[in-house]
Amino acid sequence: MTSLRGPQDLRRRSAGAQPPAAYRGLAPVRPSGLGSAPGGSRRGRAGLLRRAFGRRSLLRRLDWILLLATLALSLIGTLLIWAATEPAHTYLLKQLLNIAIGLVLMGFVSMLDYRQLRLYAPIVYGASCLGLLVVLTPLGSVVNGARSWISLPAGFQIEPSEYAKLSLIVIAAMILGELRPGETRPGARAIALTIAAAALPLILVVAEPDLGVVMLLLALLVGLIALSGIRLRWFIAMLAAGVAGITAVMQLHLLKSYQTSRITSFLHPSADPRGTGYSAAQSKIAIGSGGMTGQGLFHGQLIAGNFIPEQHTDFIFAVSGEELGFAGTIVILVLLAIVLVRALRIAAKADDQFGMLVASGIAIWFAAQSFINIGMTMGIMPVTGLPLPFVSYGGSAMFADMIAIGALQAVYRHRTVFSS
Repeated sequence: MTSLRGPQDLRRRSAGAQPPAAYRGLAPVRPSGLGSAPGGSRRGRAGLLRRAFGRRSLLRRLDWILLLATLALSLIGTLLIWAATEPAHTYLLKQLLNIAIGLVLMGFVSMLDYRQLRLYAPIVYGASCLGLLVVLTPLGSVVNGARSWISLPAGFQIEPSEYAKLSLIVIAAMILGELRPGETRPGARAIALTIAAAALPLILVVAEPDLGVVMLLLALLVGLIALSGIRLRWFIAMLAAGVAGITAVMQLHLLKSYQTSRITSFLHPSADPRGTGYSAAQSKIAIGSGGMTGQGLFHGQLIAGNFIPEQHTDFIFAVSGEELGFAGTIVILVLLAIVLVRALRIAAKADDQFGMLVASGIAIWFAAQSFINIGMTMGIMPVTGLPLPFVSYGGSAMFADMIAIGALQAVYRHRTVFSS
């Protein structure tokens, strides 16, 4: 028999009566959709913003100064590439695509716990060495006298030596960062393992041959071992062995003829200005003709006439010198300095030896490569073919650089709560 409830029964039910057992434990129904209260969507958006920029959110824990400096360098580089290859837009569109893909890679690596990089270090190292081996097979392509590229479908190419830099950093940081109980610094075994790990990519890059990458890998090896805290006498002995090795290479004429001519033209720039010294000579003229404020973007005479070889890649700094002048080059140098300072700051505040060495290795990478690239455009370093980080055209270089920034962000995000 159905009973009829009056108003008093309904009031009692709404005031405190419990719902049937079948409905207990379910979430209360909230107004939504067409019946939602005014301002509900605004509160939803506010909640999303709070989650995105909350105290423990990913965005709040990024080093935004480092990120903005990286983006600024990339955008300036894109403008310079456009000016160096104008009126064609192919390189411009490809570089924009390279930056977009690089940012995705950077974001993915940034979300990792940097201690996962320790687990992935052998995989990264093995993949890098495998790529360097493939380069020496018929799949490799020869560009400017070096077999450094792997040709892919649709006209794309990959340069494994760019990723060898990062692989050497993470594998050396893994070996040198694993201190045994009671140890305060790496022992002889760790140093020997690090040198052995670096030997394989070094030998493969020498076989390409790529003198610039060899110089950079040696700088990374020496820098990481020095920063790991080894005894001074071991470090001096290692430097002496390195100098002896370089002397033997020069004395035994193990370098290719074009590499020897590049070094000779660097030591004697006026000996062959129309041959091996042509690139550096034209680059210095372009930088000098820019004056204080430059001739204006897209108005550089030497750049428009393509008098500088590889002006959109290796000699992109000469483009900035002629078209943006001293002021433009200073902006690039300041942005590079910001990246280096932030990397060193991240290294100083890292939680452990591994994080410190990863951040320090990336700082050494960017500093050495920038110095070599800018130095060769100004005639104070031999022409080696190393690109200017984030500025020169190139997919492999941009991807590797962005992945390195992602690794820095990963180390930065996982500082202890006591770090300021």
